[in-house]
Amino acid sequence: MSNTVESKAYLEPPEIYELACKKGEAKAKANLKYMLSLGFLGGAFIGVGFLALLRVSGSIPKEFGGIASLLGASVFPIGLICILVGGGELVTGNMIAVTVAYLNKKVSLKLLAKNLFIITLANLVGSLFAAYFLGHLTGLTGGAIAAKTIAAGESKIYLSFWQVFFSAVGCNWLVGMALWLNFCAKDVGGKMFGVWFPIMTFVAIGFQHLVANMFAIPAAMLEGANISVLQFIENMGIVFLGNFIGAVTLVAGLYTLAYKKKD
Repeated sequence: MSNTVESKAYLEPPEIYELACKKGEAKAKANLKYMLSLGFLGGAFIGVGFLALLRVSGSIPKEFGGIASLLGASVFPIGLICILVGGGELVTGNMIAVTVAYLNKKVSLKLLAKNLFIITLANLVGSLFAAYFLGHLTGLTGGAIAAKTIAAGESKIYLSFWQVFFSAVGCNWLVGMALWLNFCAKDVGGKMFGVWFPIMTFVAIGFQHLVANMFAIPAAMLEGANISVLQFIENMGIVFLGNFIGAVTLVAGLYTLAYKKKD
């Protein structure tokens, strides 16, 4: 009988924390070419996921009620799966991983801020690319789907500050758990399942995600929604703040309290 202990197909929570710290350090110290190229892909992938949501949910009759929301939410995670399995950078995920590295003194506050700033801009460019070229120019966000596209964008805007803020906090708690479960698994199937359910849940609930809004709101504006550029910028600011607070407190902060090793 072999004395070799068979390797587990997953990581235990303290091991996930250590891996997140290493990933965050690598992300923060990556070069500009890496951040811009993968940040663009991250924004574009999320845009494609939202486009799939619109096409699926927008083609289902209203009589089906919540079924449309559920089916739309079930296809959206393809965006984050492409990012985490295939390669991409997403600012909402980096808010967690790079913050864990910062809390472990692996990166400076300056590197954390620099990474979030660059990835945010790259995500925005990728999202706008998807909204205009893949959605608007192709007609996939217009025509019979236009009403759904406009409603999706306007639903992000016409809310109070606190509604948007706490919706964004809840969103990045679930996005953080998707990232955590992705790190947990060692095989591709496990990583996909780990991402799928938390992301599907936040979309089905209707929480606000910074990069998803970078696609949803401009896509609605391109189809004639009554949304100004100033309203879009204001939404970006509030959602960024809420997503960041959710990442720092409910994921990076609490897991650091639980699993950080003493100096």
